[in-house]
Amino acid sequence: MNRFMDIIEGRRSVRDFEDKKIPDDMITTLLESVRWAQSWANTQCWEVVVVTDQAIKERLAEAVYKANPARKSVLAAPVIFVMCARLKSSGYYKGEVTTKFGDWFMFDIGVATQNLCLCAHSLGLGSVVMGLFDHDAARKVLNVPDGYEVVSLVPVGYPSKIPAAPKRRQTEEFTRYNSF
Repeated sequence: MNRFMDIIEGRRSVRDFEDKKIPDDMITTLLESVRWAQSWANTQCWEVVVVTDQAIKERLAEAVYKANPARKSVLAAPVIFVMCARLKSSGYYKGEVTTKFGDWFMFDIGVATQNLCLCAHSLGLGSVVMGLFDHDAARKVLNVPDGYEVVSLVPVGYPSKIPAAPKRRQTEEFTRYNSF
């Protein structure tokens, strides 16, 4: 088996973390994984807020809907990577949107976030990508300026519990060749 496929297949959405600090060099490595993500015309529209302060994490947790099973992760993880996007850059050329889908930031932030999560797993860390929260409240907590959007919260830490792999569709269930 290819080592990279082991990383892809082994990554899980981890919501339970040990009370253990992540070393600064690992945080740097995680940020490097974001840095090297592909993006539309190399726009690199991401901005990452690294949250380690417990008081700020508590305020962020208030922005997470109570029904979100990852809410507790915001408080338990030693680090929250808040993935933000610079608007009107990705998918734009000379100030004009160029794609059918408009601003391309969600795609680029998704790629950067996947790099972050796979890198975390390769370092023995767990992560979960959170999108179910009050984005405007999170913006206020983090002082995100106009022209930028909070896209996701990514709690990262040493897993205290790793869930089993969820059932996955077989490739033949979603693959079409030459025509849908």
